[in-house]
Amino acid sequence: MTMKAIEISAFGAPDVLRQVDRPVPVLGAGELLIRVTASGINRPDVLQRTGNYPVPPGASDIPGLEVAGVIEQGDALALASAGFKLGDRVCALVAGGGYAQFCVAPIAQCLPVPEGLSDIEAASLPETFFTVWSNVFDRGQLQRGETLLIQGGSSGIGVAAIQMAKAMGARVLVTAGSDEKCTACLALGADAAINYKTHDFKEEAMRLTNNQGVNVILDMVAGSYVAKEVECLSEDGRLVIIAVQGGVKSEFNAGLVLRRRLTVTGSTLRQRSTAFKAAIAQACLKNIWPLLVSGHIKPVIHSTFAAHDAAKAHVLMESNQHVGKIVLTWGNT
Repeated sequence: MTMKAIEISAFGAPDVLRQVDRPVPVLGAGELLIRVTASGINRPDVLQRTGNYPVPPGASDIPGLEVAGVIEQGDALALASAGFKLGDRVCALVAGGGYAQFCVAPIAQCLPVPEGLSDIEAASLPETFFTVWSNVFDRGQLQRGETLLIQGGSSGIGVAAIQMAKAMGARVLVTAGSDEKCTACLALGADAAINYKTHDFKEEAMRLTNNQGVNVILDMVAGSYVAKEVECLSEDGRLVIIAVQGGVKSEFNAGLVLRRRLTVTGSTLRQRSTAFKAAIAQACLKNIWPLLVSGHIKPVIHSTFAAHDAAKAHVLMESNQHVGKIVLTWGNT
């Protein structure tokens, strides 16, 4: 049995993405097969396409880290123990293989589609929301009443982090690259938005905190940003790096780290174990899924593309003109 999938024919520009026929993946132990209706697009997909994000051992070479659809196959006992049955609508975090009509996923990394959400909205959740929970609340230890600074507030990660942090009682500052993006972030609940092209984010962060600094920074840039971020952290502040779009090398004042008892940390999710991801899934199910059902947190979808137009979707991703998520759909592909 074959399926349509989007493969990376060679490392390079978006046009290396090609629709091909591939065998439907075979289930492994503890996995289920999802008939995919929507696939989320994330920055790591772009890095994989350009040859800068190696596929983990054992993962599919097909890009795509999050999907939504219906359960097509799975061991009945395993499904029942997880509270699922064949035909249920689910969304899942996967280590690869998401840009395809069928995808296998560990049952422990699958969650029910929140009531009231479409599959397109659900496909925008796992990679983004799992990443935010793991880094802002687990690693960053953001607490009610603290201040979070999000670098790139209009990104898929950013729009989720704004809403999640506000729901947990934090104050949220964001940076974005245009006044329009800043306005969009404010509409999502951010307390202040800094246009990094016209203002110095460190100076603005210090001004907005009465020179006390921010408690947690979620950073997708790294590079030269790290020095300023260290300078605008409060005492016992935490800097969490989740991407290095600005470069992998940074110089910063280590003396401030000592005097203010700062933490500089970071993580990537794709390489982590199923058990680790399962724990995040359960935390999101408990703390975030009810807020999605109630509408207190809403997925932000910027654009959808038919799967065969994946190259166009990547062009948009790389343009940085979007606010929120970009999603592929598999309706008539």
